[in-house]
Amino acid sequence: MGCSFPTGDKDRGSLITEERSRMRENLMGGMRRWWFVLLFVSIGFILVLLVLGPWNIANLTSHPHPVQSYSEALQQIATLRAQEASDMNPVCRLQFKTHDRQAERVIVLVHGYTTCPEQFHELSQRFYDIGYNVLIAPLPHHGLADRMTEEHAQLKAEELVTYADVMVDIAQGLGRQVIMLGISGGGVTTAWAAQVRNDIDLAVIISPAFGYRQIPTPLTVPAGNLYLTLPNSFQWWDPSLQADISPAYAYPRYSTRALAEFLRLGFAVQAAAQREPPAASSILVVTNANDTSVNNALTAAVVKDWREHEARVATYEFEAESRLGHDLIDPTLPDARIDIVYPRLIDLIAQ
Repeated sequence: MGCSFPTGDKDRGSLITEERSRMRENLMGGMRRWWFVLLFVSIGFILVLLVLGPWNIANLTSHPHPVQSYSEALQQIATLRAQEASDMNPVCRLQFKTHDRQAERVIVLVHGYTTCPEQFHELSQRFYDIGYNVLIAPLPHHGLADRMTEEHAQLKAEELVTYADVMVDIAQGLGRQVIMLGISGGGVTTAWAAQVRNDIDLAVIISPAFGYRQIPTPLTVPAGNLYLTLPNSFQWWDPSLQADISPAYAYPRYSTRALAEFLRLGFAVQAAAQREPPAASSILVVTNANDTSVNNALTAAVVKDWREHEARVATYEFEAESRLGHDLIDPTLPDARIDIVYPRLIDLIAQ
């Protein structure tokens, strides 16, 4: 006789198998649901971090050590020159014009991102000719002879803070009144100094890069945070000209990470301006209505915050009809109008 299994046992085995399959399916479905929940929570958390506020600005603090004499200032300048890289472009090295003594006024000029002290060569001479001592030092990672260098991608907001402190420290020995003037990225650096240093008599902030025109104002903080997390990339300032862009001593490309670091320093200025008045005795903010590079609305917001603290803040705007480019200073640029810009700036500063 053939052998057979009890029907009940077979049905029971099938039921157990089916039950185990359903349990596995439920478990896998539950795990998938939890993975999706975890994914959405993670994305939401990242978006909140991007939008809530600027990252990592609390550690941007000033550490002043002002020199006590003209001779000590000269020693500090000699130290800076000795520390300059051997592969600097000669015209981009530190420039110091002195009347061989502490002058009534000293002006510290801070150039923009990817350019160098040569940007101010002509304007600095005009200030020197009316009695000022003049100091122009390259920003960190700037002024190298290799225009295609990737060095400037290493720039950090902390270095800009240190740079500002050192410039103001040295200036104390070069003039009884200290004026600091910066444009674009140098304008943000000067704004930082104006916010934190009480030994600046006048801070002149020209076209500061608190934000960029290509980024809508509400997205400036998220974009800055995002570019601080993304890998760096280099972009041509002018894709049509690429490396042929002028001036010949400026870098033809910008680093997305470096631009984000300037934004980061600007965020620190904006946050401080909302809390407290600037430390500088007086401030002059100069904007250009024709500027297509920086966000003038964010500059206006900083001015508004400073004035609400009853700070001495004057403003001046070059009208759009003058058709000025973002770089108001460099006389070698095709759209330069130093016949308009220089006399007005000197009048505003020297009055």
